Amino acid sequence: MSKIKQLIRKESSQNIIASLLAIVVGLLFGLVVLLLTKPSFAFEGFAMILSGGLNQGLRGFGNVLFRAIPILFTGLSVGFAFKTGLFNIGVTGQFTVGAFAAVFVGVNMSHLGAMGWVVGLIAATIAGMLWGGFVGLLKAYRNVNEVISSIMMNYIGMFLVNYLIVNTAYDEAVARTLPPKYAYIPIGGMDKLFPRSSLNIGIIIAVIVAILIYIILNKTTFGYELRAVGLNRHAGKYAGINEKKAIISSMLIAGALAGLGGGLLYLSDVGKYMSTQNVLLGEGFDGISVALLAQSNPIGIIFSSLFISHISYGGNNLQVFGMEPEIIQVITAAIIYMSALSLLLRKLIEWILKKTNKKGEKSI
Repeated sequence: MSKIKQLIRKESSQNIIASLLAIVVGLLFGLVVLLLTKPSFAFEGFAMILSGGLNQGLRGFGNVLFRAIPILFTGLSVGFAFKTGLFNIGVTGQFTVGAFAAVFVGVNMSHLGAMGWVVGLIAATIAGMLWGGFVGLLKAYRNVNEVISSIMMNYIGMFLVNYLIVNTAYDEAVARTLPPKYAYIPIGGMDKLFPRSSLNIGIIIAVIVAILIYIILNKTTFGYELRAVGLNRHAGKYAGINEKKAIISSMLIAGALAGLGGGLLYLSDVGKYMSTQNVLLGEGFDGISVALLAQSNPIGIIFSSLFISHISYGGNNLQVFGMEPEIIQVITAAIIYMSALSLLLRKLIEWILKKTNKKGEKSI
């Protein structure tokens, strides 16, 4: 048992080092981009990125927390599926259908009263769950590659939601959804802790859900079965685990997490609306980077989502130096997606450690 604990600690430390190296590499890449595009303000802009929302005090920090909520959930969605050996690249579709389900409740169900936001979040969770579950069914019973099927479901979800928006919750004057005024998420005193920020109780829900996912994956028999199937589907089946059930359950839960994230974002009273533009929502793809940076660890995903939200918020403030919005997007995207190198860096760290150990043994 002690050897197993040592291996777990060793793997955890390697994951942390790999993630930190990925952050450093990504930030340095962003600095190079700044030096090439705006050398006169490169270091000031880099400092702006590093400071994130801290330049605006509690208000900025509250907004960083708010921006972290949706990508925390999409990160949990990707990470949970990855633990079962599935790459849930369809998280943006699940996020989108969940968001619409929540908005539909908020626009059309005035009779729900104070419970509107609860029903809206439940609807978002169920919608995302069904969207993810379909991918799981195709994988489990027809062995359809989940990457292909989930990409297709992204676009089906986008066009379906566009159609439903126009027919059920559309404001023709501004070409977007009506405000979900019957299901706004309560502020819960966050306006006093973080004055003039957009934060609400969604951050509390997000942290609680992340902890629950950690407990499910690491402290329950169900989580052990999911991880066993993820490590080796055929070995799991040989050990008596129902791998089809595990795959479907994993995608159902992953979809539910993404859908809940969509509901939390679009039921926040911050002037956020869904439009009918044929563009996939970026929160889903940001969730992939969040999960990779955290090595799919639910607790790590809390911190990686905060980090990505922090640097993105700082990147938006680069406009004070007269930089074009396109440059800002390139810089922040480069930093975010460089985090995907954390897996490669972990392998590199393992290789270096093995080489070091072998040299030590030879010298002895």
